[in-house]
Amino acid sequence: MDNKDTSKKTGKKIFALNIISNDDKSKHKGFGAGSIDLNSMSPVIIDGDEAYIDIGAMHAKSKVEKGIKFSANREDVPNGRQVWIVWVAVDRTSEAGQFYGGMTACEMWIDTEARRGWKILADHVNKMDYALKRRVILDGLGAQEKAALKKLLIETNEEWWEKSSPELKAALES
Repeated sequence: MDNKDTSKKTGKKIFALNIISNDDKSKHKGFGAGSIDLNSMSPVIIDGDEAYIDIGAMHAKSKVEKGIKFSANREDVPNGRQVWIVWVAVDRTSEAGQFYGGMTACEMWIDTEARRGWKILADHVNKMDYALKRRVILDGLGAQEKAALKKLLIETNEEWWEKSSPELKAALES
């Protein structure tokens, strides 16, 4: 649909979305300029000894988060279980190709029966940013969670695992 189309009924312009180019020559400096590309980001949920990719976590709508009312007060969830979101960024270089570039872990507590949860949204956003910047921050993950995450990453793409940095691989050894 062209932005210049007008409705025959009202004579008004019909709203259409602008496509913002990634072209360096683009003069566009308005809304959306400097936005972050999240196409290389995947959220991994670690719930107990199970690790799985859940794209819904990008918008706080993962399987474990659906139907949960979150609070920033940890005391609101006394009977919760610990669940982790690990932001995994896949990076690419011309020499190595694709590899796991950064990964950061964020804690949540979920009480499914009470439909209550605890998480610090700002921490999740900041950790997502750190993962995109190739940082590896897995503070708080235990040996069981690290083993589940490592297994998932290798099963998802062993070639990416082999090309990943020694720092990233060492962070998953406990």
